[in-house]
Amino acid sequence: MSETTTTNTTATTTEALRERALKLDAADPLADRRALFALDDGVYLDGNSLGALPAHVPARVQDVLTRQWGELRIRSWDESGWWTAPERIGDRIAPLVGAAAGQIVVGDSTSVNVFKAVVAAARIAGEGRDEILVDATTFPTDGYIAASAARLTGHRIVPVAPADVPAALGPRTAVVLLNHVDYRSGRLHDLPGLTAAVHAAGAVAVWDLCHSAGALPVGLDEHGVDLAVGCTYKYLNGGPGSPAYLYVAERHQAAFDSPLPGWNSHADPFGMTPDYAPADGSARGRVGTPDIVSMLTLEAALDVWDGVEVDAVRAKSLALTDFFLECVEAYVPAGRVTSVTPAAHAARGSQVALRCDDAASVMRRLIERGVVGDLRRPDVLRFGFTPLYVGFADAERAARVLAEVLAESAGA
Repeated sequence: MSETTTTNTTATTTEALRERALKLDAADPLADRRALFALDDGVYLDGNSLGALPAHVPARVQDVLTRQWGELRIRSWDESGWWTAPERIGDRIAPLVGAAAGQIVVGDSTSVNVFKAVVAAARIAGEGRDEILVDATTFPTDGYIAASAARLTGHRIVPVAPADVPAALGPRTAVVLLNHVDYRSGRLHDLPGLTAAVHAAGAVAVWDLCHSAGALPVGLDEHGVDLAVGCTYKYLNGGPGSPAYLYVAERHQAAFDSPLPGWNSHADPFGMTPDYAPADGSARGRVGTPDIVSMLTLEAALDVWDGVEVDAVRAKSLALTDFFLECVEAYVPAGRVTSVTPAAHAARGSQVALRCDDAASVMRRLIERGVVGDLRRPDVLRFGFTPLYVGFADAERAARVLAEVLAESAGA
C-alpha cells in the first residue's frame, strides 16, 4: 500500500469515526447533563480521580460561607440543617448505590471509614474467626488500614486475588475486604457472586465502592452486602477531599460496634456523659464534628443526579469505553498500547487502562494537548469516562491525540 493510499485510508477512517461520534452524541439521553458542569475546551478523562465541578456549586458554597456561617453562625446547626447533614446526604447517595434510606452516613475519609468497617465487621463475625481476607490488588491504603485493624483485633491478614476468594474462604474467615472496581486496571469484580460466597462461609463482606459509585449499578441491598465505603470526589463530583460515606446494612446496625465512638455518634451527644451509648441507625457511623463546608459542597454537587437513572449511566459508560477502544484500535499502530481493562462488559468499570512504553512522557504530552487522563506507574495510562459530562466526540479526540503523540514519539 502506498503512502498516499495509507493517508487516504486514515483520513477516511478518521472522518467516519468523527461522524459516528457526532451522531452518538446527538442521540445521547444524558447529553444535557454536560452543561451542568464547569468545563473547558479540553477532554477531561480523569473524573475517576477528581470529578469536574458542577457549575452551580460555587454560589451554593458562597451561601454556606456568607449567610449560614457569616450571619446565622451557631444557629445554622439547627436552622440550616448542619446537624442532620451526614444522614440527609447519605440518603441522597443511597439510590446511586442501590440502598434504601437510613443505611448510609457521610463523613470522614474513605480510609477512616475502611477502618471503622473492618473492625466493626470483625466484631460482628464473632469469636473463632481470626482471618481478614484482603484484595491483594487493592488500593494501598485499604491494605494498610486493614493490616492495622487486624493487629488491633488479633486477626491476621490474608491477601488474595478477588477471583480466588471463594477458594480461600473457610471457617476462620471473619471479614473479606474487596474493591468493586480495580483502581489500576478498571476490572469490575463480581460483587453479587463474591458476597454470596462470603456469606456461605459465614463471614462478613465489606466493599470499597470508590471506583464504581456514580458509574454503574451497585445493588448493595439487592445483593446483601454487609458494609461498604466509598469516596465522593470521583464520579459523584463532590470536590477535592469531599467526605466519604459508610454503608451499614440495616440488619447489622444494632450490632455495629464502631472502633471510633465519638461524641457525634452518641445516643445523647449533648448529654456529655462519661459513658458511651451508641445512637440508633446509621448515625452510629459518625465520629466527630462533620466538615460542614465540604459536606454541603457535596450536597449541592449531588443535584446533577436529579432525574438520572444509574442504568442509563452504565449504558453510556459501556458505549463510551467501547467506542474509545475502537478508536484506539483504528488510530494507534498495533503493539504501541495494550488494554489491561477487560473487554467483557460484565468485567469492566468506567475507565480504560492502557499499558504503554514511556507512559509518563506520553501522559504529560497528552495533557499539554488538552487530553487529561492520569498515570499509574510504571506504565499504565488511565482514562476515566464520566458519563454525565464526557461525550463520544471526546472519546474520539482522545484516541486521535494519543495516536499523534505516539507517532511523534516513534519518530523522535
